[in-house]
Amino acid sequence: MCLGVPGQIVEMKSPREALVDFWGVRKCVRLDNLAENAVQGDFVIDHGGWAVRVIPPRDVADTLALYEMLLGEAGE
Repeated sequence: MCLGVPGQIVEMKSPREALVDFWGVRKCVRLDNLAENAVQGDFVIDHGGWAVRVIPPRDVADTLALYEMLLGEAGE
């Protein structure tokens, strides 16, 4: 099973690539597969270096809380 990871776009490198922050770890992510345009400040789900969707603003807090819970349980 593969799991995408949420992160926030901190810098647009080009229309098709962004620097994304994942809990303090930053990496470049491709945006080619997104159905909608992403901009700096958006949260995306990354899978293997590719953004697979933009997280709607109304869902960001719940999504991050879920992932933090999952990551906390994985470390136990």
